[in-house]
Amino acid sequence: QVQVVESGGGLVQAGGSLRLSCAASGSIFTINAMGWYRQVPGKARELVASITSGGGTNYADSVKGRFTISRDNAKNTVYLQMNSLKPEDTAVYYCRSILQLTARPNLSMYWGQGTQVTGSS
Repeated sequence: QVQVVESGGGLVQAGGSLRLSCAASGSIFTINAMGWYRQVPGKARELVASITSGGGTNYADSVKGRFTISRDNAKNTVYLQMNSLKPEDTAVYYCRSILQLTARPNLSMYWGQGTQVTGSS
């Protein structure tokens, strides 16, 4: 019905950059908000950054000034530009999409499968 697919993860040296992409597809009427979360083993999943349909953004304190979230509404795609990566940014990064399906009045939440980001020291 709906697919949320991330791409762009990988291994990068400390101080380097990566750009993650996440595309939502399927029977989508409109997307309300999209966001990036990350999780390391043994810890809860945490918000990295989110963006509303109007372009309002929110960032975790740990990534402010280094990461930038953006979206292309026409493509149902959200991006996360990660600069000045640190080893502590190492995690699986998940994309979350809050959207309204075609012919459904309520909002639904969908997660991607995750992409590994590793910052080496």
